[in-house]
Amino acid sequence: MNRIYYTKPSITQLEVQYATDAATNGWGEKCYDYINKFEALFAQHLGTKYAIATSSCTGAIHLGLVALGIKPDDEIIIADTNWIATVAPITYLFAKPVFVDILPDTWCIDPDSIRKAITPKTKAIYVTHLYGNLCEMDEILDIAQKHGLSVIEDAAEGIGSVYKGKKAGSIGDFGTFSFHGTKTITTGEGGMFVTNRKDLYDTIQILNSHGRNPTNPKQFWCEMIGYKYKMSNMQAAIGCAQMERIEELILRKREIFSQYQEGFQGIQGISMNPEKKGTKNGYWMPTIVCDKSLCFDREKLLKKFKENNIDGRSFFYPLSMMPMFEEKRENAISYDIYGRAVNLPSYHDITQENIITVVDVVKKALKGSL
Repeated sequence: MNRIYYTKPSITQLEVQYATDAATNGWGEKCYDYINKFEALFAQHLGTKYAIATSSCTGAIHLGLVALGIKPDDEIIIADTNWIATVAPITYLFAKPVFVDILPDTWCIDPDSIRKAITPKTKAIYVTHLYGNLCEMDEILDIAQKHGLSVIEDAAEGIGSVYKGKKAGSIGDFGTFSFHGTKTITTGEGGMFVTNRKDLYDTIQILNSHGRNPTNPKQFWCEMIGYKYKMSNMQAAIGCAQMERIEELILRKREIFSQYQEGFQGIQGISMNPEKKGTKNGYWMPTIVCDKSLCFDREKLLKKFKENNIDGRSFFYPLSMMPMFEEKRENAISYDIYGRAVNLPSYHDITQENIITVVDVVKKALKGSL
């Protein structure tokens, strides 16, 4: 039986062609050609004024926080349900992540929890569009405006997701994206910083070049201590090919989700990624959450997946559960939901037969509960 991967990229001859061209010809004065093109294509797709390609989403976040002026002991409010890469750059700057709870339906940050967590030290609200699901951006932006706070969007998983006509990542002060091999579009490794704020864009152009100002004609002159989170030209070449296929890649994610949704139709006690009125979900990672009434054992299901040559994926643990942070069990939904949820395989070439197999294994694992 062929393995059903939880995710893998869609690479065609177009990506190979562009990467080969970059490896063959993309040197000297052409060493940034694909990077510049990738940034322009991504900004155009997203509808933002500026985009800067980076070596990772983590690097893009780090640069954005520095450009915002985040300092030691500043507080940033962030959902407890998250991947570590989202919160790590906050700690790089010795700022304090303030973990708050999530909503039970979207699994994204709870606006009421944000309100309760704001203190005089709060500098930003950091939202993550988890698994393609969208945060309540209107309400969050309203809170931020009332308290003079910045809004940061982690849209690493949000390619294809749209909130009231605006693409995920384009709504806050800045947004960040991941192009890891697991994502809807990929460059192997890599990320993107996007913004409509020229001040942030100009600052990051300097920060991401070891502190060199691109407008200064003096060679090797640095204005500040900076960083080096640049994407390579060969990575960007693959990204350019992916951008030419982006609508196809997003549509395929939505088709896969629809097939899972159909497979679980009529089964009480299983909920999946929501698509609220006025939004469009990119469905990066189809996810099931089982009701407490069901006899669901996540580890048992993942074991069944393995026995059937299926790659399953755990829902994110609460970050505050991890040893480097202080436990916050008052984030009740975050601490409850992870044990009742699993991400399902989703990649461009997955077949309907594969999806039926995954659904059948889940149904058998839940037998006696349904």
